[in-house]
Amino acid sequence: MIIAIDGPAASGKGTLARLIAEHLGYACLDTGLLYRAVARDVLARGQSLEDEEFAAQAARMIDTATLDDPELRSPGAGDAASVVAKFPAVRQALLALQRAFADQSPGAVLDGRDIGTVVCPDADIKIFVTADLAVRAQRRFEELRRRGDPVTLEAVTEILRLRDERDQSRADAPMRAASDADLLDTTEMDIEAAFDAAVGLIKRRIARLG
Repeated sequence: MIIAIDGPAASGKGTLARLIAEHLGYACLDTGLLYRAVARDVLARGQSLEDEEFAAQAARMIDTATLDDPELRSPGAGDAASVVAKFPAVRQALLALQRAFADQSPGAVLDGRDIGTVVCPDADIKIFVTADLAVRAQRRFEELRRRGDPVTLEAVTEILRLRDERDQSRADAPMRAASDADLLDTTEMDIEAAFDAAVGLIKRRIARLG
């Protein structure tokens, strides 16, 4: 079974994907880490994030063993990822890797921005997680502050706004809800409530499938 979880940054989709995978005993992949790793590798080689050819080469050479690099969780890494993610050649280079991950038994949970629309359009279950920008910015700000990162709420809000704009407007695989996805607005939910709601959506979808 393949579960696709999409949505904007700080909507809670990554945490939900991990909790759902643990609950079901499935493998889990945060596909955003792939793009963050590509951006990291491009910058590490002194190249511009706007160099599509070099970014695509970095994507083809990605080492998935480095996805636990803590630097990939930094706010700058997320912003850099949204730059290289706009390139069709980068997305194409990572597509086979993501699909291979999804095709495992007993199942896999993948979260990102185009899982239900492009990576796994035939996923058994699709959930699009969203929340108001102000709420998402507050969540990310508090997360970064707990880590000791010197950020302001205003700066985090602007970073998320620009990421949303890039993700939604890119020509290749823009962020949007699949037509057959269940929508989950977590604006007024804590993670426990969001998890319960997501599990409820999954159970109802499985019941309809079977």
